Amino acid sequence: MSENNPVHSIAYGPVRVSIWRNVASQGLFYDVVPSRSYKSQEGWANTTTFREADLPTLAKALLDAQSWIQTQRQHEPQASASDASQ
Repeated sequence: MSENNPVHSIAYGPVRVSIWRNVASQGLFYDVVPSRSYKSQEGWANTTTFREADLPTLAKALLDAQSWIQTQRQHEPQASASDASQ
């Protein structure tokens, strides 16, 4: 199963954490990608670099991502290896 969009995103101001669901031969797993939006001369852009002032917000977003993933694991059966071939 291949998806082109995150299954969930958590955003606080310019800080965003995107959660991606993946199925491989080892089973179901999640990846988490943090980013920060900023306005440049060309318009809005994203970076994976954070300012010191962003760190408490990033920490909250990451903890919320962990909670969301744990909730999903409680409600989703483990993906089988056959799911990985789809």
